[in-house]
Formats: sequence, structure tokens, C-alpha cells
Amino acid sequence: MAPPVCVVAGFGPGNGAAFTKRFASEGYRVAMLARSEAPMHEMEKVLPAAKGYVTDVTDPAAVGETFARIRKDLGAVDVLIHNAARWMMKPFLETTPDDLEKVWRANALSFLLCAQEAARDMLAAGRGAIIAIGATASVRGGPNFAAFASAKAAMRSLAQSMARGLGPRGIHVAHVVIDGAIDTPRIRAMIPGQKDEIFLKPDAIADTIFHLARQDPSAWTFEVDIRPFGESW
Repeated sequence: MAPPVCVVAGFGPGNGAAFTKRFASEGYRVAMLARSEAPMHEMEKVLPAAKGYVTDVTDPAAVGETFARIRKDLGAVDVLIHNAARWMMKPFLETTPDDLEKVWRANALSFLLCAQEAARDMLAAGRGAIIAIGATASVRGGPNFAAFASAKAAMRSLAQSMARGLGPRGIHVAHVVIDGAIDTPRIRAMIPGQKDEIFLKPDAIADTIFHLARQDPSAWTFEVDIRPFGESW
């Protein structure tokens, strides 16, 4: 039997890398999607089960071409983890229509495009899992997050619609609210001097994502929120 295939759309050195390593350790072949080739190439060196695809996930043609290559190289998609995002912090009155559109395309539109491609394989198989990586902004808009919060909320609502439509056909759709700072060198540098308990460990997040992807259909979870105990909520 061929190994199952997981697509990580939005590969990076934090969560994306952790998701890739977690699923590869469980026997999956992992397709990594990102704009930049270098980080994916480094992962390929240490994980033979991982393969990178340079892709603009906001471009319908590019997404279609990439998924066609994944099917040819690795096989049909069993799991999609949508980790692609564009973050923006700007006061509401300074948020331009272009800002709103760019953030919406990177979050909500890219999710639609990748999920539609993955769902075609899953529907043919009668099973699969699609997991959307959200944020606190998915459920609560802050004063300086007009573009980001509205895009993440759109992504969450899209996931709800997908879950209702695809669930009866064997596809588990789940949304994950990540509430807090991810423990990466870049984030640490942005907020120096913080205590360890405010940071989320990417490997620990990946454990939760893997559990969601493998849940029994009789006890599917649509939404889970993840935060360290030091995060105020």
C-alpha cells in the first residue's frame, strides 16, 4: 500500500516545519508549499519523505498545477494542513482596500483553492482531513487588525461550510485557533525578555494537528483552541 500523503500549504521554519516532521515521522509523504524554495530545500535534505513545491497559493492556476504535480510525484492527497497566511497590523482608518484584498487573498482565497484541490482526491477515496490553521483574530477583531481579523474570520466561516458539506461524504474539516506567540527565533526577537510560558511550541502544536487528522469519524472535532497557560484569554 502506498504511503498516505499530507500537504502543508504555507511551509515555514515554525509550525510548517513541525507539521512536516510530525507527519513524516508517522509514515506520510509530505508536500510542502511555499513561495521560497530555500527553507523547503533544507527540509528535503533531512527528510526524504518531504518534497517542496514553490507555489503562489493565491493563484488558481499555480495551485492547480502544483496539486497535479503532487498527485504525479507522491499520490492522491489524504490530509491538507492550510497554514498559509499574511499578517497585518494597522489601524482601521489606515487600512486600504488593497490591504484588505491582499490579506484576504493570502488567508481565505488560498484556503478555498487548496481545499478544493485536496477535496477532489478525498471525495474519490471517501475519506480525508482538511485542517485550517487560524488565530485569535479568527473569532475576535482587535483595534489594529481590521484586515487580518476579517480575513481569518472568513477562513473560519469557509471551514464551517466545508465541514457541513464534506463531513457527510467522509471528509473531516477542522479549524484550529492558535492563541499566542509561536516559539521561533524571529518571534522571540520581536518580543524580547518574555517568559517561556507565553510561547507555544511548534512541535506541541503539531501533536494536536496530527491527532485531529486521525480522529475517528464518530467523534470529530470541528474547532479546537490552543494556547499556553501563560496566555491571557
